[in-house]
Amino acid sequence: MNGKFSLKQLVQLYEEIISVNHRTEIARELRDEDDLFLFLCLSETLGLPNPAYYYTLELYPYMLEKFHEWHLRMGMEKSPLTGFRCC
Repeated sequence: MNGKFSLKQLVQLYEEIISVNHRTEIARELRDEDDLFLFLCLSETLGLPNPAYYYTLELYPYMLEKFHEWHLRMGMEKSPLTGFRCC
């Protein structure tokens, strides 16, 4: 290159500069969003009504790994749900 940057490269550089100091905050926010999504999808198993239960039922096999990571991160050795075993 002869010193010219494309717009895409400038945007990537800008995003990297902005996110350098906020990487842990961004990771925490993403983890919190994942936890909320997991809670909403599994709310039926916790006894809370979930109007989208039928549509989220097919996600259970994919959420099993995330659920296992979640309950270990929360300090629970075994799954707190009797109908949703992961260990």
